Amino acid sequence: MWIGWIEFDILLGDVHSLKEKRSFVRPLIAELKRRFEVSAAEVGDQDQYRRVRLGAGLVAADRAHLVEVLDAVERFVAARPELELLSARRRDLHSED
Repeated sequence: MWIGWIEFDILLGDVHSLKEKRSFVRPLIAELKRRFEVSAAEVGDQDQYRRVRLGAGLVAADRAHLVEVLDAVERFVAARPELELLSARRRDLHSED
């Protein structure tokens, strides 16, 4: 069994309040869950209205599938025109590690 996750540090564009931030973050998380069948959540910077830390994770039977899904998630987030992806960190582990 393989376990993998990716964490994004994101800078939002034209956002001026935490309420506006939530209106961007909630649909993004929902779309990640729906499209890629991953667990996703805002994992940091909740008190800053222009910064977002998002995490997505999944469990897979083989590493190739895990890498394929995490690559697709990263491409999806990076392609969003309303945000600037500052960094993406990922990790994968085998259950016997």
